[in-house]
Amino acid sequence: MHNPSGAPEPLDPYVRVRGAREHNLRNVDVDIPRNALVVFTGVSGSGKSSLAFGTVYAEAQRRYFESVAPYARRLIHQVGAPAVGEISGLPPAVSLEQRRSSPTSRSSVGTVTTISNSLRMLFSRAGDYPPGAERLDSDAFSPNTAAGACPECHGLGVVHDTSEELLVPDPALSIREGAIAAWPGAWQGKNLRDVLDALGYDVDRPWHRLDQKDRDWILFTSEQPVVTVHPVRDADRIQRPYQGTYTSARRHVLHTFADSRSTALRARAERFLSSSPCPSCGGARLRPESLAVTVSGRTITELARLPLTELAEVLRATDGGAAVRVLTSDLLSRIGPVVELGLDYLSLDRAAPTLSNGELQRLRLATQLRSGLFGVVYVLDEPSAGLHPADTEALLTVLERLKAAGNSVFVVEHHLDVMRGADWLVDVGPGAGEHGGRVVYSGPPQQLATVADSVTRRFLFEDPAAASPGATVRTPSGWLRVGPVTRHNLRAVTTRLPLGALTAITGVSGSGKSTLVSAITPDLPGVGRLVFVDQKPIGRTPRSNLATYTGLFDVVRKLFAQTDEARRRGYRAGRFSFNVSGGRCETCQGEGFISVELLFLPSTYAPCPDCRGARYNPQTLEVRHRGLSIADVLDLSVEEAADFFGEVPPAARALTTLLDVGLGHLRLGQPATELSGGEAQRIKLATELQRLRGEHTLYVLDEPTTGLHPADVLVLMHQLNGLVDAGHSVVVVEHDMDVVAGADWVIDLGPGGGGAGGRIVAAGTPDQVASADSRTAPHLAARLRP
Repeated sequence: MHNPSGAPEPLDPYVRVRGAREHNLRNVDVDIPRNALVVFTGVSGSGKSSLAFGTVYAEAQRRYFESVAPYARRLIHQVGAPAVGEISGLPPAVSLEQRRSSPTSRSSVGTVTTISNSLRMLFSRAGDYPPGAERLDSDAFSPNTAAGACPECHGLGVVHDTSEELLVPDPALSIREGAIAAWPGAWQGKNLRDVLDALGYDVDRPWHRLDQKDRDWILFTSEQPVVTVHPVRDADRIQRPYQGTYTSARRHVLHTFADSRSTALRARAERFLSSSPCPSCGGARLRPESLAVTVSGRTITELARLPLTELAEVLRATDGGAAVRVLTSDLLSRIGPVVELGLDYLSLDRAAPTLSNGELQRLRLATQLRSGLFGVVYVLDEPSAGLHPADTEALLTVLERLKAAGNSVFVVEHHLDVMRGADWLVDVGPGAGEHGGRVVYSGPPQQLATVADSVTRRFLFEDPAAASPGATVRTPSGWLRVGPVTRHNLRAVTTRLPLGALTAITGVSGSGKSTLVSAITPDLPGVGRLVFVDQKPIGRTPRSNLATYTGLFDVVRKLFAQTDEARRRGYRAGRFSFNVSGGRCETCQGEGFISVELLFLPSTYAPCPDCRGARYNPQTLEVRHRGLSIADVLDLSVEEAADFFGEVPPAARALTTLLDVGLGHLRLGQPATELSGGEAQRIKLATELQRLRGEHTLYVLDEPTTGLHPADVLVLMHQLNGLVDAGHSVVVVEHDMDVVAGADWVIDLGPGGGGAGGRIVAAGTPDQVASADSRTAPHLAARLRP
């Protein structure tokens, strides 16, 4: 903005948003201060992420792309222009979202934080080499490069093989009866059997009665002979002879595991494989020349296996010249922020896919502290996710340091302590979906106390005990023994869980909570039916949505097929699916949008020109149920659909459970890719709730309150308590002390994370655990105070 006189204007200290209409935002105008810690809050679906990420960050990205040459622009993933009138005073932005950019199995804590690069440099420049050995480049210390990877296992550290016991679990069966369990099913398996028959092997004799040399050849040969197969003629069809190629069971399994793109086929092949450390590198993943170099008497693999706190101790004790001092001090300054954020228990070789979203985001945050950027807006998505209350203070310190370096920090957050530590609060709501999309309040946190419309106000300023679910402790109907568990940092840990009760598992990050609950299996006496409700997506493509996952869409399609118009035209329920040809729009194959290829630019998505996003062809859309087409129904919110289908019991039951878990704001056809982890978890919970349950069920939920506003936590706890009151058992891994305070039984792990954890510090009622000597106890005691 320039003034007519041409004189420079004083720098506006605010980011000013005008007319934001992204998703459910209702023409929002808001001023947000720069160089401040700003928290965006509101109930799930209120529009806070649409404002912080969908509008502010998206516009910063768009402006950046406009300044980049078209050639470079097509190499970067672009976000579309947000629906907003104008934004002024907006600096460049860095986003740290929780949606993970699928890290590969080769990605690790070391690669995410770039600490591995510095450690490799230390070994390359200042390592102790064997006498006469050549200096190696830093690449030679990475298992992900040709220069460093062990030639036998290609840098993976394990080799896969199989055995007769794995391939033939029941040797009493003949080949025709399916003795070779690892063979593929259907025609391919029958073909291999017929080829063996044609080669002269007895496919009808029990496997254990075949000669050992024949068994070995059938399972392990690397030969691939081709023979003419004469299939047995069926009465109803003639099958001609064909040339069949034999492939051994071992070759088939290894090939499928290495090359198949199907996750299901690879998982099936893995059942018939055994993994063992690579005999050449012993699991160290590097070639011998690289493993011959040491620092403080240890190889780079040995250092990468240490928890970060131990690694830091080794580096501090490392003696050497100027190069060693410079490189070790650089490493220590990179490790510092990671330890400060409560991730001291991680090791550099810990695989990225095994980290939680919260851990991954905090690692990226620690890396940003070292980047030295200033004058940018950091937009963060719930950095407190998966963080024990004891570590929240450290998080606030880190956010303050980013601000002190001359940056603006915009955080989407539900954690009350983070809200209290903010300079500025933007409360979006008051409700979700249609009932949200307004800025209820924007200003210093203290003044929110006077805003009657705010749902957040009650939790921020009233007595926390009043906001906690609060329940009398139930008497267990029995006890479930778990353990002894020896995995990760748990060493022969045994515990017992009350049945017919709500149990909370607590402890700092990395103390072993998830490892402990993963030891609960359906075969333990007393479990009955076991249901894990996690935060993994309900589908990875836009074709999967709320309606298809819950089974609601099957009911809706049948309703449309029963209308007079559908019967007159001969349309069956399949006609109303957008996943199969017939009723869908063939231009976009039922996607609702098409990919537009642009010269020099990345392909972009535009609404389908024929169906305009409706997904169906015009004939299908002519069929209406109570005035709405099938596309109109998919566009309804859960709340609207509950009114519309109130008279249809199967649909009403599914919709009521979705409302009960606080998902009234979602649209029925909302693609799975647009849902948060918390929303996906609650959809799974709702799907479980609508099933008519007879037998005892044990529900296990890993941090169900992640991504939930305190008001939504109350709704969720009401549902979980309802399951327990109906005779079932619920176990939650949880950091939210209001939830822990409302549990019947608490198991607290610790005392620290990683090697300093893995023990049960306290177990008992919330009152008993609150008086124990642990890092959880004082935070739990604060919630239990009358």
